[in-house]
Amino acid sequence: MRFFQIGLLCLALFVQYRLWFGHNGVQDYTRLKSAVASHQQTNEKLIKRNKVLTADIEDLKLGQEGIEERARNELGMIKPDETFIRVLPGKQHDN
Repeated sequence: MRFFQIGLLCLALFVQYRLWFGHNGVQDYTRLKSAVASHQQTNEKLIKRNKVLTADIEDLKLGQEGIEERARNELGMIKPDETFIRVLPGKQHDN
């Protein structure tokens, strides 16, 4: 009878060790769970970026306004009869 109890205790200890420290145990689960969360955040950022790029493509397809806006913002271009005025932020005065 004593041999059977020692055998069951050893089996229970072995199962617990495998659960906490073995392959596909709790440590692997928590590592994979954090990796999945990280990938989900990256995917959300990429989805937002794709939506912005899709909107830009649609704007460029629709007409000249989108092309003009990109030329002004990214290339600093102006139309022939326009005057470029740059407004610099003023200094903050501490009172």
